[in-house]
Amino acid sequence: MISVLVVDDSVVVRRLIVDALASEPDIQVVGTAANGRIALTKIEQLNPDVITLDIEMPELDGMGTLRELRKKHRALPVIMFSTLSVAGATATLEALAAGATDFVTKPANVGSIAESQRMIRAQLIPKIQTLGGKHRSAPTAHVAPVRRLAPPPARSARIGAIAIASSTGGPDALAKVLSAIPGNLSVPVLVVQHMPPVFTKMFAERLDRACALHVVEASEGMPVTPGTVYIAPGDYHLTVTGRGPSAVTRLTQAAPENSCRPAADVLFRSVAQVYGAATLAVVLTGMGQDGKRGCDQLRAAGAEVIAQDQASSVVWGMPGAVVGAGLAHAVLPLAEIGGYLTTRLATQTVAQPKVVLS
Repeated sequence: MISVLVVDDSVVVRRLIVDALASEPDIQVVGTAANGRIALTKIEQLNPDVITLDIEMPELDGMGTLRELRKKHRALPVIMFSTLSVAGATATLEALAAGATDFVTKPANVGSIAESQRMIRAQLIPKIQTLGGKHRSAPTAHVAPVRRLAPPPARSARIGAIAIASSTGGPDALAKVLSAIPGNLSVPVLVVQHMPPVFTKMFAERLDRACALHVVEASEGMPVTPGTVYIAPGDYHLTVTGRGPSAVTRLTQAAPENSCRPAADVLFRSVAQVYGAATLAVVLTGMGQDGKRGCDQLRAAGAEVIAQDQASSVVWGMPGAVVGAGLAHAVLPLAEIGGYLTTRLATQTVAQPKVVLS
């Protein structure tokens, strides 16, 4: 059983979460708390495997609670419970930077309690099962050593674009990777981070302030230019298409893939068509297998694929799937990925995308 402590000042929300989790045989809600002060006491009493933590609470809010519990419990998974709003996105991104593990959004304008519970279950249960299971097995879990596989052949094309996929743990990982890259990067960077609308815009703005690179939330028809990072907007797939010697972004609300929109597989397929062997793909920490099929197509096109290693990943789902399928040229710790990209691109010219008619 994975034990969960639910922390929220709303009686209604606490009941929604408790009832939503009640049907899962491997999850047990061991306690609830109406504010951070109570929660900190119960953490010591109950030793939960996972905490769900509201952001806005009286007496001690979510941020204050997170900072206090991280002093003693550095690895305890904390899932923030956030509103789908600008204020909620800002606070959630601050919480992720302060050590929160992941987040889910509260149901808004939902017609029934049953529908609210369904939405909570869909978001929350997979995260609790993955993060809680990892936390419980952490002391004895086998962690694969860093593996550096054979580099791509010297005859491979010059890199024309970097494509990055990430999910759980991705905001912090992306910040570390992109902050290590100088602003004069000679290629564009295209990113899928699994996030809802509003959050992706705030995330792009936050990265733009923190990095030398220019970071934007992608919109329809943007020229894809060197030194700019394009973040896929929430609820839209990000693709690229070639127009003569240049490329532009395309957004679509086609069906989710891997239960995700945006999905890394969609971006990777598109980049494989436009840049082919001139692509350098990076798969960072995240749940599930999004990106694996796309990496298969990238490898078939002659592209280079890098995966984050298990020890530095919050969840080794996405990168682990790529490594397990034999698609990674190198498996690197998070701290080395930004430097690897910078070195890899330091002395080369920009490769032009192929022409792909949309």
